Amino acid sequence: MDIHALQQIVHQTRDARRKQTFSKLSPADRDQLIHKYHPDFRESAFRPLRFGPNVGDKTAIELATLLEGDSSVTDGFDLTPDYTTDVLVVGGGGAGCAAALHAHTAGAKVMLATKLRLGDSNSVMAQGGMQISVAPEDSPVTHFVDTLKGGHMQNDHQLLKVMVEEGPSIAKWLLSLGVLFDRDGDGNLHVKKGGGSSKPRLLTCSDYTGLEIMRVLKDEVLNQDIQLLEFCAAVELTSDENGNCTGAIFKDLDNHRNVVVAAKSVILATGGIGRLHIQGFPTSNHYGATGDGLCLSYRLGAKLVHIDTFQYHPSGAVYPEQLIGALVTEGIRSEGGHLVNAKGERFVDELDTRDVVSASIIRECEEGRGIRTMSGRVGVWLDTPLLDVAQGPGTMKKHFPAMMLQFERFNIDISKDPVLIFPTLHYQNGGVKIDTNSETNVKNLFVAGEASGGLHGRNRLMGNSLLDLMVFGKRSGLAAAARAASMLQGTLTVGHLKGFRAEAKKHGRVSGVVSPMILPPYTRKE
Repeated sequence: MDIHALQQIVHQTRDARRKQTFSKLSPADRDQLIHKYHPDFRESAFRPLRFGPNVGDKTAIELATLLEGDSSVTDGFDLTPDYTTDVLVVGGGGAGCAAALHAHTAGAKVMLATKLRLGDSNSVMAQGGMQISVAPEDSPVTHFVDTLKGGHMQNDHQLLKVMVEEGPSIAKWLLSLGVLFDRDGDGNLHVKKGGGSSKPRLLTCSDYTGLEIMRVLKDEVLNQDIQLLEFCAAVELTSDENGNCTGAIFKDLDNHRNVVVAAKSVILATGGIGRLHIQGFPTSNHYGATGDGLCLSYRLGAKLVHIDTFQYHPSGAVYPEQLIGALVTEGIRSEGGHLVNAKGERFVDELDTRDVVSASIIRECEEGRGIRTMSGRVGVWLDTPLLDVAQGPGTMKKHFPAMMLQFERFNIDISKDPVLIFPTLHYQNGGVKIDTNSETNVKNLFVAGEASGGLHGRNRLMGNSLLDLMVFGKRSGLAAAARAASMLQGTLTVGHLKGFRAEAKKHGRVSGVVSPMILPPYTRKE
């Protein structure tokens, strides 16, 4: 059946749905739903790591293969430094830019190296907003409790305490740099309510919050004395005789030459793993999100945490085909958009936590209440026209201009027709274990942003990622600069690879796998 014919059920049931109320599930019902339908609980999709710091811990098969993969660096590699710096930041997204700026402000000589262009990251694609407790009726304590509940009580309390308490100062810093957050009619910062939150605390820039923040951070990095290496992918970290981190080895993607950087401290801000397409899911992530920082850290001996849990954003596009997996902002549900199955029914509180909403959508589709496209994909409707009906014509265009434009490219007006969605691989809840200064158990190695783990527990609340990037980008930058000021440059070796390779040989590594992946292998296999 034509997609436009299938949409009619949404229009026909809208008035009746507007009169309904939908209660949140009980804790027992939530757990039952998640365990039955959420992808994290598909046992066949996971396996234990066979060696390394997290031996025995389960993770997704795709990630496990890369964590146990070999380095491209061979014996006899020339480790003569091409560059020497105090602080080396690997990654050019929100966490990397924040880290570089604060390390520079602290007086360190800073180099920022990024696999693609400065700003190419998941940060620039963030739409929903940034959670910061700035409203009079809100507080860091309430933010703490909401996040703890959303993370299934598995969050690192110390990391979480730091994030919520430093949020207001981050808002002030971003405003001072020129970020244009939305304002209300009185000129105050406008806050919205996000899924899983008890209070409105989302600061937004329409539906392109990450883009606006990155616009400002990129300009600031370029305006400071921060050395920049673009199109240089990190392929290995270096260590001294004590196993401390001393720099990194890069591959220049333009000319395929190796670049060696000696650094007193290293900050990995390499982002997520969406392009591994865990369990075959589409992803909302940018092209370079291949988990590089996890592989590099793991080989050097850094401990990982919560590597068996991933976030599937409830609203990834299903139609048109060109947008499969692309994010459809949660902000639409925050403003009242309904999720609707093939029978025209609501089936979940749209502002429940992401794991609950995603599991509910998967349940509807697996039990035959999804909408199937001509290509065989299945999803449920997001009633986007409801916003114009409920709040007046032009609401969608005013509040979600980027989303409107994304679909207009394919002659789809989402203020008039609903959007077909299905969960998309969005975020790694776990990552490298860090302390409150973003340092790992490997001395002089810091990790910030999505590559780190522990803060969000087993499910991240919407809007907490952007705050995480800024808070721990700042903390890692300041701590790395202080460390660099107190020490001499260590020697550059890759001695840690000898022990890692011996363990791999002992436990039967899959041959031929080299990590990090660097870029996803989308070329067709003949």
